[in-house]
Amino acid sequence: MTETNDQIQSNVIPAASDVPAAADGQQERRGGGGRGGDNRGGDRRGGGRGRDNRRGQERDSEWQERVIQIRRVSKTVKGGKKMSFRAIVVVGNERGQVGVGVGKAGDVIGAVRKGVADGKKHLVKVPLTRQSSIPTLSNGRDGAASVLIRPAAPGTGVIAGGSIRTVLELAGIKNVLAKRLGSKTPLNNARAAMVALAGLRTHKETAKERGISLEQIYS
Repeated sequence: MTETNDQIQSNVIPAASDVPAAADGQQERRGGGGRGGDNRGGDRRGGGRGRDNRRGQERDSEWQERVIQIRRVSKTVKGGKKMSFRAIVVVGNERGQVGVGVGKAGDVIGAVRKGVADGKKHLVKVPLTRQSSIPTLSNGRDGAASVLIRPAAPGTGVIAGGSIRTVLELAGIKNVLAKRLGSKTPLNNARAAMVALAGLRTHKETAKERGISLEQIYS
């Protein structure tokens, strides 16, 4: 009887080593499907974010940034002196848009970032000729700084110095003559150059303002 019972139990009840293996296989199938589904959903969401990031990078790549000056400045407060950094940044796309910004922060990176944001808020549209020059002579003034900008023939290049040269290059002007008259402060010179560029008008716009034909402008 003992042998018969042992035979029946061995035929009906599976071995203990077989049960965990089957359970593990089911868990792996279930877990694998769940993880695969999560990964597919994450890929879809990540793909959308990736496209947005690429578009933002393409927009940012159109703009060039150049730091003109970084200075350590202090402000006297009740408890003593508060030290910070001031950055002067020029932003432009070399296709007729340029801006000058100033940023202040406790670190240099933060000051440059604020300067870039401020420069994009104060953009100026510059009319360019076919020779990558300006249409007419222009004069700009800011504070004690005065800047004179004149058009030049093709092949002349950018003849200017300091912050004025940086503003003209990022505006996309490749043939121009500029002269600094007055203060040597980089910020005032850059803003004076911006005033001069903002005052530029094409010959067609000038003729329309005067109420005369375009041929009379050239004559």
